[in-house]
Amino acid sequence: MLNGFWKLTWVETKVFMREPLGVVGSLAMPVIIFIVLGRSLGSGRLDATSADQASFNVPILAALFIAVGAVLSLVAIISIYREGGILKRLRATPLSPVTILSAHVFVKLVFTVVGLGLLVLAGRQFLPGAMDVHLPSFTAALLLSTLSILSIGFVIASIVPTARFAQPIGAAFLYPMIAVSGLFFPLERLPHALQIVAYGLPTTHAVALMQGIWDGSGWGAHWVNVVALILVFGVCVGLSTKIFRWE
Repeated sequence: MLNGFWKLTWVETKVFMREPLGVVGSLAMPVIIFIVLGRSLGSGRLDATSADQASFNVPILAALFIAVGAVLSLVAIISIYREGGILKRLRATPLSPVTILSAHVFVKLVFTVVGLGLLVLAGRQFLPGAMDVHLPSFTAALLLSTLSILSIGFVIASIVPTARFAQPIGAAFLYPMIAVSGLFFPLERLPHALQIVAYGLPTTHAVALMQGIWDGSGWGAHWVNVVALILVFGVCVGLSTKIFRWE
């Protein structure tokens, strides 16, 4: 089974690299956003100008785009596989469904790390000091966040009708999550009902956790966000097992 997992992982890696939208969305676009906004803001971060404004952290925005790009790529590939009958054929092999889906997740997590590495290299080259953060902890926070958001991707991939609509539907679900994540303004400024929705989204807890790592408060101070990300993952994986269609 392990041998099959690595073979499938290698195949999925090549598929990902041949998908221009996935490479651009997961790797190139976050770096471009990071460099352009970082240069325009001077230091990669726009500090708060009043007590009711949140500081805008460009590296965290770029990290979120890495995660969202990975999810959109996952949704697109699974939808294409289902529509083309590839998922049905894979399920007929000795590989278990867990192995098949785990290979997809593993590839996306690997490219999440690659994307973060590109951000670090870009920061050192073009924005010195912009990625001044404890990198192992920030990487772990981004991986946990990506894993949680990926679980939503499986739910989306389970309900999209065709591969043609996979990317638009995925984007319609995910990008509004970034808008209400607390990255651009405090959640307290949202209507109460929308605050409840925001606190149920993984992007909100991802921003809080990565911001805490960035500010040096550490994991212990954000255990609620960690638990929330794990809970979202568990709920979405459970839901996906109920509604996921292989054909």
